[in-house]
Amino acid sequence: MATEILQDQLALLSFRLKELRRERQWTLDDLARQSGFSKGYLSRLESGDRQASIAAVLTLSRVFGVSVSALFEGDNRERLVIVRGGEASAHKVDGLTCWPLSAKAHPFQIQPMRVVVSPDRDGEERRSHDGEEWLFVISGELTLLVGGESLDLDAGDAAHFDARLPHRLLARNGVEAEVLLVAAPGQGRAWSRPAVSVHPLLSRETPSSSRPAHTIPAQLINHHEPGN
Repeated sequence: MATEILQDQLALLSFRLKELRRERQWTLDDLARQSGFSKGYLSRLESGDRQASIAAVLTLSRVFGVSVSALFEGDNRERLVIVRGGEASAHKVDGLTCWPLSAKAHPFQIQPMRVVVSPDRDGEERRSHDGEEWLFVISGELTLLVGGESLDLDAGDAAHFDARLPHRLLARNGVEAEVLLVAAPGQGRAWSRPAVSVHPLLSRETPSSSRPAHTIPAQLINHHEPGN
């Protein structure tokens, strides 16, 4: 019985070590540098092939910034997040008002938000960041400045683009634009497909005569400061 409990604890430790490392987007080399343990030793701990010493557990808990008990506990974090209407707190910055629509932390990777673009927002400054973004225009008229081009979007239109392209959102014709925006983190890989595809999901035209998607080549990608 005691042996089975020990085996369960070791299995949980190996799972938690791998989980904590991946949450922080660290490689085994990164963890080896911070902990002082070899990459091979850490790999064996994560696979359950090696039993961790007390010193190793104490060191790893310090490196990850968690308690020792947290290394042997199951993941009790929410796997489902409900955001009720009116519960989300608005954040205002640079002419944008944003309401987060999910958790900001792991285990989730995408970051959905409701965004209202003020008609007073101006400027040609475009910023970029790793990852990709998808947006859907709920109301108003939006101009998406991206990759050296200016794209006009109306209610019902959507855009999906590589966020490494310098970009900015502007409202047109003196009326605020409301947007559903979903951001996803980058994976450090170059995109092989076109960087931008804009689709009029709710075009006034019939499906047989819908407007073609507009694409921007991936070669236009540059690296600038984060932001929309």
